[in-house]
Amino acid sequence: MLSIKNLSKAYAKSNVYAVSNLSLELRPGEVVGFLGSNGAGKSTTLKCLTGILPFSIGRININGYDIQTQSLQAKTSLGYVPDNHFVYEKLTGIEYLNFMADMYNVPRDLRRQRIEFFAHKFSMMDKLASNIKSYSHGMRQKICVMGSLLHNPKLWVLDEPLTGLDPQSSYRLKQYMKEHAEAGNTVFFSSHVLAVVEQLCDSIAIIDNGHLIVYDRLENIKSKLGQDANLEQIFLKLVDKTYEEGGYYQA
Repeated sequence: MLSIKNLSKAYAKSNVYAVSNLSLELRPGEVVGFLGSNGAGKSTTLKCLTGILPFSIGRININGYDIQTQSLQAKTSLGYVPDNHFVYEKLTGIEYLNFMADMYNVPRDLRRQRIEFFAHKFSMMDKLASNIKSYSHGMRQKICVMGSLLHNPKLWVLDEPLTGLDPQSSYRLKQYMKEHAEAGNTVFFSSHVLAVVEQLCDSIAIIDNGHLIVYDRLENIKSKLGQDANLEQIFLKLVDKTYEEGGYYQA
């Protein structure tokens, strides 16, 4: 579903790679957590695979399409929830959702069903007629989530998706992430909330200083590092390992 091969990305006027020689293969039916400290390269990686940031080293394929040479097909296959909750504030919620549906060519009858479904799921039915500029932080997050799902993407990418959500909406989002993967799609999300990642994910990927230091199923990592360890302990052990030994864990 998602194939990243030898991705490297440096920003202008910098000799340091924000992401260096990163390779990942994500399969259908999985929820994959993407972990790393602030500045580790998580958001850079997500912005490269969604086509927001250009890159000159490596290849990224989404649902069989190259993000650089077949960008339209690749982007049609993914839904993206950014960490900054950017939306057009002058639009109402329903105008924004219809705009997103138009962008992905979602038929009128189908979009109406999906908008109603997600509006009920995230308690937004009575908010869709209001201007987005009046929305709270959590409501903006929810409208972004809804817009990213209207075309039922094969790959659903979320950058810190639980930030600002109330407990009820957070629970429903986590449940739907599982449901979306169970339907044969792939969910790839970054988070600093390790307990949530441990609860939700089939596999985890950890990036540190631009380098991928582990990508494996959690039970396999625990079998190598200690069955009694929780994900927080595993994360700290693996990140510390890169500094202490100068080498990277190989799954």
